[in-house]
Amino acid sequence: MMDIDRIRAETPACREVLHFNNAGASLMPAPVVAALQNVLNEEIALGGYEAERRATADLEAFYTEFAALLNADPDEIAYVENATRAWDMAFYGIDIGPGDRVITHGSEYVSNYLGLLQQARRRGFKIDLVPSDATGQIDVGALDRIICSRTKLIAITHVPTQGGLINPAEDVGRIAKAHGVLYMLDACQSVGQIEVDVARIGCDVLSGTGRKFLRGPRGTGFLYVRRAVLDRIDPPFVDLRSADWTGPDSYEMAPGARRFENWESFVAGRVGLMAAVRYARQIGMRDIEARVTDLAARLRDELGVLKGVTLHDQGARTCGIVTLRKQGHDPADMAAQLRAQGIHVSVSSVSSARLDLGPRGLDTLLRASVHYFNTKEEIRRFAEAVDRL
Repeated sequence: MMDIDRIRAETPACREVLHFNNAGASLMPAPVVAALQNVLNEEIALGGYEAERRATADLEAFYTEFAALLNADPDEIAYVENATRAWDMAFYGIDIGPGDRVITHGSEYVSNYLGLLQQARRRGFKIDLVPSDATGQIDVGALDRIICSRTKLIAITHVPTQGGLINPAEDVGRIAKAHGVLYMLDACQSVGQIEVDVARIGCDVLSGTGRKFLRGPRGTGFLYVRRAVLDRIDPPFVDLRSADWTGPDSYEMAPGARRFENWESFVAGRVGLMAAVRYARQIGMRDIEARVTDLAARLRDELGVLKGVTLHDQGARTCGIVTLRKQGHDPADMAAQLRAQGIHVSVSSVSSARLDLGPRGLDTLLRASVHYFNTKEEIRRFAEAVDRL
């Protein structure tokens, strides 16, 4: 059984705020803060290089902890400064040229889609949008039919930033494998709240962040690249971390996924993110997923009976992100009023989800995202606060 009292005691902010903005940035638990601060204190006392040397064991544990979390091998894991740069380091290194095609979905994250648009303009490839099924998730049957001989990449988001649906990543993986197409998965909003197994999913590349459901520091991210596809992705830039200068006119790429890393990085953040992964694994991802799913279902039930409130999450399977509107109320104003009561939420806008919110005629949504340290009492309090607005 999950010890919620202990977990909340290790999350001091729970005493002050009702935090339903875990899809934006979650609350770091005390052991993560301690790991982060320990490195910073040693940097103050000893200097950055000496502090990094003392943190060698924890820095190496970053790879083993993430490998265990994702069911990967340590040499398939890289530390990258944030989720977008992790995605960029893989995508911008894939050889996609004129006449080639890349498949994505309307739930794709804005930064990823901007990258697709930029490279399509530069390289001359075409973007194919796979349609949604009746639930709003990726239509896997249509995906199978849309793949052609020029399809080089399937790039989708596991859980979109603007809603609670969980795309059927494993079904996409089976189709990608059957056609021999590279498969990239943005797991920024899924890792940390649901079990993510790269072997079961079948993705070749997976990117994510530390600050959201993993409850790690800001300015931290990670990248998984399957060993079998490493040589099919040429990092868009290299340095002395990602490559070895073997002679005046030669170099060799670093082995494994570390070829996607930079030499200079946020050492304290890397240690803090490792501690966050270890903390999640000690609790257990199955238990975390079960509790988050239950709390989100309770939140939807509480909100669904309120006058004037409509829920807007799609998908056959949903997660801890709950989106809503209240008749006659602007979501940004709602968020501000709730914040004044010590309740943290966020707002999703069409500018970040034009291919999803635009066709549904939605300009903004209030986004409430729960995590395992939240409680039923907080759900009731939140619903009452929304009702009073």
